[in-house]
Amino acid sequence: MITVLVGDNSFEIERETARIVSEFDGVAERIDGSELELRNLPDLLMSGTLFADKRLVIIKNLSENKSVWPDFGDWLVRVSDDITLVLVEAKPDKRTSTYKALQKQAAVSEFTTWTDRDEGLAVKWVANEAKRMGLELDTKSVQMVVRRVGFDQWNLIHALEKLQLAGAVTPELIEEIIDAEPSENVFNLLDASLKGDREKVATMLKTLELTEDPYRLFGLLSGQAFQLAAVTVAGPSDQVAKDLGVHPYAVSKLQTAAKKLGRAGTRKIIAEFAKTDDDMKLSRADPWLLIERTLLAIAT
Repeated sequence: MITVLVGDNSFEIERETARIVSEFDGVAERIDGSELELRNLPDLLMSGTLFADKRLVIIKNLSENKSVWPDFGDWLVRVSDDITLVLVEAKPDKRTSTYKALQKQAAVSEFTTWTDRDEGLAVKWVANEAKRMGLELDTKSVQMVVRRVGFDQWNLIHALEKLQLAGAVTPELIEEIIDAEPSENVFNLLDASLKGDREKVATMLKTLELTEDPYRLFGLLSGQAFQLAAVTVAGPSDQVAKDLGVHPYAVSKLQTAAKKLGRAGTRKIIAEFAKTDDDMKLSRADPWLLIERTLLAIAT
């Protein structure tokens, strides 16, 4: 049997690999495919060993091996029936003859990382994982975890492990021990600015300055400003979320500000961001000072 696990979702691939290993009665052989040589293939794919008739062979990153991958498709028909072969590939070239051969002769499963569009899936997954871990989380708490952590499953499972050690879970506890992802921090920062809370803006910037890159932060802020402009022009519409490639919840959070600002207010904000973008490109001042100036200007 030949199985191919493809994709950039390393969490799901690791979990699926672990499931295959747990169901195999023996010791899995793990091979670094990038270092494999053609002369190794007969022993690896066509025979048992002195210690076991059945074998589980897991090969990672074989597509990176330019001397083996082009010819590997010809070896698929030679794989012994006593061997379970698992190929793990993050980004194989799907145009190659080897990959096309695998699609015909192997069980191919693809695992992609989640995006904003997958918030519902992430919420359901976190709820199920929490239940599996014996962790009592209501729907509101589950949604809060996802919105603070984001959609990376490694980060989500680590967050649940923290909560598991903490005892009874409350919204206050989640805020205290689960670090918010950058996009959540950015929205809260822009939201504070839009509400005119200059003190909160200054406090949040001092905290973010300890861990964030100012240029990355400004890029995320600019993205939020662009979404705000889109919502202002389009009004309340699910199509905006589809066009921007974000979850409707993210758009709904901007609708109140968009309604209050109107087109004139939004144009002012976009103008501030454009000015700051030019100033940062020309290094006219410290980037953190430029970011603070922009947010305080919006807050007036």
